[in-house]
Amino acid sequence: MSHAPPLGALLRQYAAGSALTCDPVDQGLLNRGYRLRTTRGRYFLKHHFDPETADPAAIARQHRATQRLADLGVPVAPPLAGTDGRTVAVVGGHAYALHPWIDGRHRHGGQLTTEQCARLGALLGVVHASLEQVMPVQAGGPARPPAGAPPRAGALASAGAVPSAGALPSAGALSSAGAPPRAGAPPRAGALPLARAIPSGEAAPVDEAAPACDAAPVDGAVPADGADPVDTFALIDHLLARVRRHRPPDSFDELARHRLLERRVLLERHADRRPPRGGCVGWVHGDFHPFNLLYRDGEPAAIVDWDRLGVQPRAEEAVRAAMIFFVRPVGTLDLTKVRAYARAYRRTAGATPSELAAAVHRVWWERLNDFWILRWHYERGDTRADPQFPAASALAVWWTREYEPVCEAFTG
Repeated sequence: MSHAPPLGALLRQYAAGSALTCDPVDQGLLNRGYRLRTTRGRYFLKHHFDPETADPAAIARQHRATQRLADLGVPVAPPLAGTDGRTVAVVGGHAYALHPWIDGRHRHGGQLTTEQCARLGALLGVVHASLEQVMPVQAGGPARPPAGAPPRAGALASAGAVPSAGALPSAGALSSAGAPPRAGAPPRAGALPLARAIPSGEAAPVDEAAPACDAAPVDGAVPADGADPVDTFALIDHLLARVRRHRPPDSFDELARHRLLERRVLLERHADRRPPRGGCVGWVHGDFHPFNLLYRDGEPAAIVDWDRLGVQPRAEEAVRAAMIFFVRPVGTLDLTKVRAYARAYRRTAGATPSELAAAVHRVWWERLNDFWILRWHYERGDTRADPQFPAASALAVWWTREYEPVCEAFTG
């Protein structure tokens, strides 16, 4: 890493002793992390580097949220406070946070039993319901990322750490990464179309019994429209031109070209399936995936990396997270585990099958129109997400073919 953290100034602010070793944790795409050992212990030092998430006020808000969630018993990882009582240290114009380092492990869906998948869904439901208690009604940001941005559920971020003593029943190592997207009754998605199998030429039926949103709306939070296929066709042409210009062509170029042409055909076939604007929104983690969840002794110990904390349709976060946790290397989903996860999520979040069905449809459409990995590769020259492309691109195709079973897994 080209940027060395100002350890002397930072450790003085936290009264954390003198540095003995400081090793970069090369796992995040958006932020920078360091495994730090000092004369007073082991820590995780997070450099909030990504411009979209590096505002000190926003970071402090995330820190307050995680502390309040910890007070409710949610397994999260609040940061340490400095000698001035603040959890964000700004040195040389850069924002940092210090966390204790505690060992643990990340697990993807293939490493979880069906029972553990149910507990995972229940955990995300608890997170959404708890955020409604601890966060203000005002919106905290846009409901969705801009076109071409990595989906929130897949955005890679930093390593995390553990809460202050006594805050959690258990804790894990807070080292996170991922790849690149929500007390009282939690808000419903509203009267949204019930997504079912949508063969070409047929309209997706509407569930007449879908409940209206029964919670107070979040001021200023407006769900975005689904991606416009006209824009996506233009993006496909742009990326195909980039692929053709790359010399000599390699295996990634060949797969990219194949998937772009294939996606164009799928979008032409399903262009009339563009979903309507989403329903009610609420506060969500924003980046819930395997590398932002730590396990210890087979149980969730800490949810880390809250940089994307914001206001979105909550059921969509549940669907996006499942696409990351339960995708197989060949680009299919383990629907048995998805079903266990989704049932538990619906129960703890108070979400209806209709809400999940609408979210499935919107996220499916999002995936059909999404090329963030290719944009990073060809526009930025950033290849760190390339290993995710084979499974992610295959999933969109498989999901389109298996739309009805996928929808049933989330709603049955």
